[in-house]
Amino acid sequence: MKATMLYGPRDVRFEDRPDPIILEPTDAIIRMSATCVCGSDLWPYRGDDVSDQPMPMGHEYCGIVEEVGRDVRHLKPGQFVVGSFFASDNTCPICNDGYQSRCVDARPIGAEGAQAPFLRVPLADGTLVATPEVPSDDLLPSLLATSDVLGTGWFAADAAGVQPGKTVVVVGDGAVGLLAVLSAKQMGAERIIIMSRHEARQQLALKFGATDIVTERGDEGVARIKEMTGGLGAHSVIEAVGTQESMMQAIRATRPGGHVGYVGVSHGVELPGLELFFSGVHLHGGPAPVRRYLPHLIDLVLKGQINPGLVFDQTLPLDQVAEGYRAMDERRAIKTLLRP
Repeated sequence: MKATMLYGPRDVRFEDRPDPIILEPTDAIIRMSATCVCGSDLWPYRGDDVSDQPMPMGHEYCGIVEEVGRDVRHLKPGQFVVGSFFASDNTCPICNDGYQSRCVDARPIGAEGAQAPFLRVPLADGTLVATPEVPSDDLLPSLLATSDVLGTGWFAADAAGVQPGKTVVVVGDGAVGLLAVLSAKQMGAERIIIMSRHEARQQLALKFGATDIVTERGDEGVARIKEMTGGLGAHSVIEAVGTQESMMQAIRATRPGGHVGYVGVSHGVELPGLELFFSGVHLHGGPAPVRRYLPHLIDLVLKGQINPGLVFDQTLPLDQVAEGYRAMDERRAIKTLLRP
């Protein structure tokens, strides 16, 4: 098969790779219905976290089960499934506490490379969630979104302690930040403020439930949030970027006793201890335990209660994946969906 490989900064190639095969008895092979480019893929694309070897790319996926290993008990060929960007057994003590992304046997799906027509999924019984039937084509974008960006946005809102009637601020207007807006709305937040300077993203945020837009950043952005919240700061702030500026902006925009949910992949973030000590805020985040939320999120999509697939504003054939990276890197696209 041909699949996506990253050779170095801005060097994405769609080239021959071996077809995936069952390597362990708990594996499944799925035929991809849709995959995509993630905002976190842009870190290595731009030169951060680059391996000295060509890297398979992609960790968001949904598709049809083609084959299962002999120890897979709950899946069968022909089922449509969605999985998380971390494979997990879903039975260990950490998984049972709801943190499947930190399973004692967690396996990064990115190492397998989901921007491809076929994918090997380890620990298939614990990782994959099957739908009752094969969904219609129009639902694929939203179901694909549950595998990462919606699951991550939902975890961000959960980690930020979003509650009905409260005020939420979202720092970051990428796909995760936008779907954090949708998640906060679903959780009953009364006021949802997104910090964004990009008109198309602002409009989508409003469609997802944002009530206010703040264009200022850094200290000016914090001052604007304080002004809008009677000088106190927000009850919940979601950090969905991963930089020093975005993290400090999130902490400083949160009222004492409030919560910060951080899901941006941290790069160069260092927290000043004394300021953090006196801020009085709760910090919780990290790689989202998407598997915890998948059944609920899939159900919301299938019932038509949410449409997270709207974050995909570009759709390309898989063999044009390099253009998908370029479009997102240049902010010409919020998120690129790829069809094998």
